[in-house]
Amino acid sequence: MPPALHVIEHPLVQHKLTLLREKERSTAGFRGLVREIAVLLAYEVTRDMPMQAVEIDTPLERMTARVIDGKKIVLVPILRAGLGLLDGMLEVVPSARVGHVGLYRDPATLQAVEYYFKMPASMPERDAIVLDPMLATGNSAVAAIDRLKADPATAPRSIRFVCVLSCPEGVRTLHEAHPDVPIYTCAVDRGLDEHGYIRPGLGDAGDRIFGTK
Repeated sequence: MPPALHVIEHPLVQHKLTLLREKERSTAGFRGLVREIAVLLAYEVTRDMPMQAVEIDTPLERMTARVIDGKKIVLVPILRAGLGLLDGMLEVVPSARVGHVGLYRDPATLQAVEYYFKMPASMPERDAIVLDPMLATGNSAVAAIDRLKADPATAPRSIRFVCVLSCPEGVRTLHEAHPDVPIYTCAVDRGLDEHGYIRPGLGDAGDRIFGTK
């Protein structure tokens, strides 16, 4: 595996992923499981975030303790499916800012087409965590990160990519385009079918999160 790939093997993550894959899972159940998995992934993706020392008062005395600066983290869901991961991430890092990248996949070419882009101010001082449940072809992830890096005003000081499921094709595409961006995923599935869906996968994450199919 590439050094920038982190597969989260925690038993709770794997258990919830199995439940998520079940085709009879309701929309509400699917959405809730994605949020729960996002909470667990948030712990992993922030594991080596920079920390700083602050002075605080405990009930007994003053001390120096360490904190991460949540205001320096920006969560970037790729619309629309990435929104399913957002609430869980915000539970762990509630002070994070939120940016949005709107992309849809052209069904003929499987290429990403941008329709919306909005980021917080002072992006060069921030650490971006890009969110999308599925890393399939990798085209949407690459397009979103390309867009972040294209303008110095929106280029963060670091970027991490978080997904629930990935496959070798998507990992390779993202890693080749952006080798500096680590990938955090719950599993690397077998591969893509002729329609660009991950197999065995869990179906269309956006449709299942929002009940649109």
